[in-house]
Order: sequence, then C-alpha cells, then structure tokens
Amino acid sequence: MLKRLTAIARRSQFEPGLLSLFVNPFYFARAGLYRNIKALAGHVTGKVLDVGCGQKPYEYLFPAGQYIGLELDTPENRLLKRADCFYAGRVFPFSDGYFDSVVINQVFEHIFTPDEFLGEVRRILKPGGVLLLTVPFLWDEHEQPHDYVRYTSFGIRSLLERNGFEVREQRKSVADARVVFQMINVYIYKKIVTRFSALNVLLTVLLMMPWNLAGELAGFILPHNDDLYLDNVVLARKVPHA
Repeated sequence: MLKRLTAIARRSQFEPGLLSLFVNPFYFARAGLYRNIKALAGHVTGKVLDVGCGQKPYEYLFPAGQYIGLELDTPENRLLKRADCFYAGRVFPFSDGYFDSVVINQVFEHIFTPDEFLGEVRRILKPGGVLLLTVPFLWDEHEQPHDYVRYTSFGIRSLLERNGFEVREQRKSVADARVVFQMINVYIYKKIVTRFSALNVLLTVLLMMPWNLAGELAGFILPHNDDLYLDNVVLARKVPHA
C-alpha cells in the first residue's frame, strides 16, 4: 500500500488529482498552478524556451513546435534535470528573436537582477512573442541561499511593463482560505521531511492530509480574498519597438 501511495505521489507532484489530497504536501499550490498554466497553455506556441526547466513538468500542455529547456550549468543540473541547453546565468545562448514563446515557471524569485534577466528574455523573443510567467507571492524561503524576492501583482506587472512587455492576462492562484492550510503544511513538511520518499509519503498521510481536507472545506465555505494568494500567473507579450 505504501509503495502504491509513493508512486501516486511521484506522478501527481505537478498534476495533482483527487488522491493527491492524501499524499501531496503542496497540493493546493501545485493544483492551482496546474489549473492556471493549463488554461493559458494554448497561447504558448511555436518554438518555445523553458527557462529553469527542471523536469519540464508542463511541457505536454503546450502546443509547441519545438520545446527547449534551459538550465544553469552546474553538475547537479546536468545530472538531475532534463535541460537541452545550459548557460552561466547571464546571457542566453540563443540569437535575437529566436523563440516564439518563453515559459518561466517558479524561477523568477531566484533571479537577483530581474531587469537584466527580462532583457535577455525580450532579446530572444520575436516581436509579439509570448511570455508565460509564474512566480510566488506567498511561500517560504527555498533553494537557499538563492531565494531573493517575492512579487505582488502590482510589482510583477510594473517590472514587466518597464522591460518592454504588455501584460495580457494576470491571475492570482489560490486566493482563498486554502492559502492558510497550504502554509501550515509547508511548515510541517520543513520540520519532518526525511531522505526516504516512502516515509515522507507516510508522514504526509498522517500529519498533512488532514490539513489538505480541512483546507478544501474552508476554501469552499469561506469567501475569496484577492489580497492573499500563493502565486502570480502572468501571460504577457513582447511589445514591438518598445
């Protein structure tokens, strides 16, 4: 039974289904991101660059003609991640206007020079090219020490606009009482996580699943709060001649 739950936990890490309520400590955050990315995925077409691609968890959602993953050039990334290209962290290894679309998923909070970074995104996008960006508003420090900033909806819009992008759609992912329960589980997870995936799943079922269930109920009963949410999800386009 535990092996089956562990397999479900792996499969549902980025695409949480109903059973994920029992085995995914980040259920609300991941479910919210999946729903919003899926809803906007049809805009991400042509030749696509996924910056900080990790395992490319959402690649299958995009109607891309070509999908290229880019990661920082480190031994860990070369060993563990599905990147097609690697770079030193400053200049993207592509020519001007090479891509139709760019995806940046839960990476932007780790960028210390966001204007410079967006300048590179703009450079490698074609005029009118699409950017799909997700970035946390409320989350714990992670991937320390390379976690630098959190963005409000106003901050991320302002930053994109001053770097030559037009925001076409902006969403707040999980803007209701589930935020509170997700953060409780984030706290618990950081305190009890082990090196053993099966044990982590068991602890999730025992200690975090009740908070997932309570959060679903609270999210259904209590009103939304657009000022308190987990993630920004933004669809933007490169403004020609900006």
